[in-house]
Amino acid sequence: MSALGHQTTEKVAHSPTKAGSNDGSSDDLERSPKGFKKDGGATDEIVEVRSDADSDDLAAAERIKHAQEGGTIKYRTLSWQKTAVLLFTEYVCLAILSFPWAFSYLGMAGGLLATFGVGLSALYTSLILWRYCLRHPQITNICDIGYQIFGKNKIAYELTALALILNNVFIMGLHTLTGSEILNTLSNHGTCSLVFSLVIMIVSILLTLPRKLEQLTILGVISAISMFISIMLVMIFTGIQGTHPNVADVTEPVYVSAFAPKGTTFVTGVGAFLNIVFTWVGQIMYPSFIAEMRDPREFPKALYAITVAEFILFSVCGIVVYRYNGQYTTAPAVGTLDPVFKKIAFAFVLPTTIIIGVLYASVVAKYLFGRIFIGSRHYNEHTVIGWAGWIGCVTFTWVLGWVVREAIPFFSSLLSLMGALVDCYFVVIV
Repeated sequence: MSALGHQTTEKVAHSPTKAGSNDGSSDDLERSPKGFKKDGGATDEIVEVRSDADSDDLAAAERIKHAQEGGTIKYRTLSWQKTAVLLFTEYVCLAILSFPWAFSYLGMAGGLLATFGVGLSALYTSLILWRYCLRHPQITNICDIGYQIFGKNKIAYELTALALILNNVFIMGLHTLTGSEILNTLSNHGTCSLVFSLVIMIVSILLTLPRKLEQLTILGVISAISMFISIMLVMIFTGIQGTHPNVADVTEPVYVSAFAPKGTTFVTGVGAFLNIVFTWVGQIMYPSFIAEMRDPREFPKALYAITVAEFILFSVCGIVVYRYNGQYTTAPAVGTLDPVFKKIAFAFVLPTTIIIGVLYASVVAKYLFGRIFIGSRHYNEHTVIGWAGWIGCVTFTWVLGWVVREAIPFFSSLLSLMGALVDCYFVVIV
C-alpha cells in the first residue's frame, strides 16, 4: 500500500479501561488518523480508525508504542509547551546572527523577501509533515518518513538516514567550531583552538547523556534566553557604534541597498540565501519531537509560537545590523563589534552554542540507538548494555562533529554547505 494512498474509515466505540492497561484497547493516548485521543473515561466515545492500514504498519505501530511506553524509561512525556521549548532551543540560535550578512548580499528588501518566503514555505511543509506523522504512528524519526513516502523503499530509508546524520553532525561541528571561537575570544590566554574544541566536545557529550528529550527542556530554556540576550546586545552595541564597524578594511562609507548590491555574484547570492534557508529548516527534528509528545495533535501550537518569534527575530536582527554595517557586515554579526562589545555579546552565546549542539546530537543518537536496540529491553530499561550503547552512539556522533569542525573551519561556508546538501531536501521534498 502506498503511504499516501486512499484511506477509508470506520466508526468504533471504545469501552472504558484503565489508562496504561496491557490489552491495548485504551491508554493515556490513542492513535487515530487525526492523531491521539486523550483518555477522558467516556464509555462510548467515537473515534475514526484506518480500515485499510497495512498490517505491517499496524504491527510496527504497536511495537513502537510498547517500546516507548512499556518500559521503565517512558519516552512519550512531552507537553506542547515543552515541545515549544525544544523548538525555541533549535531556532533561537547563533545562525540568526548570519542574517545581516545574508542581507548584505541580497539587499534589505531582498533579504526580507527571502526570509518571509522561506519561512512561509517552511511553515506549510511543517504542517504537512505533522499531519503525516499523525496518520503513520509507527514513525519515530525523519528516516521513517523517507521510507514511507518513497513506497517503503529501503534505499530511500538509508539515503534519508545519511542526510539526517550529515545534517546533525555538521551542526554539531558548527557548534564545536563556534564554541572554540567564543572561548578564544573570551580568553586572555593563547590556548590553542584545538584544545578549546576538545573541551566543548567533552562537555557536550556529558550533556547529551539523558535519553529523553523532556530532560533537555531545562537546558532549552537556558539556551533560548541566553541567545535572545546576545542578539539584543549585538543590535544595541551595533547601534552604539553607528556606521563605524570595527573591521580592518574600511575604505568607503557604509551603504545599504534595497536589493542585491553591485558586486554580488551568483555564488555569493546563493550562499546568502542558503544561510537563510538553513536557519528556517528544522523539519528534520520534528518527527523525533512528535514521537515523544503525549498529545501530538497539539504540535501546531508549538509550531505557530516559534514561527512568529522567528519572523520577528530574523527580520529585526537582519535590518538593524545591516543598516549600520552595510557592506562590511560579517557572519556572525559580532565580527564588526569593538573587542569589549564582542566579548560581552559572545559570553551569552556560549551556553546556546553547547545546548543546541546537544539537542541535535540527541536526535541523531536516538536514531542510531533505536536502530540497534528498539524492540529489546535495552531500549526502554536501565541495562548495562543499553546505557553502554547509548553512550557509544553519543560519543561516536560528537567525535564525527569534531572532525567536521577541523575540516571546515569557516562559519558561513559551513552554513551554506549544509543548506545545499541536506536542508533543501528536508524542507521541500520530505
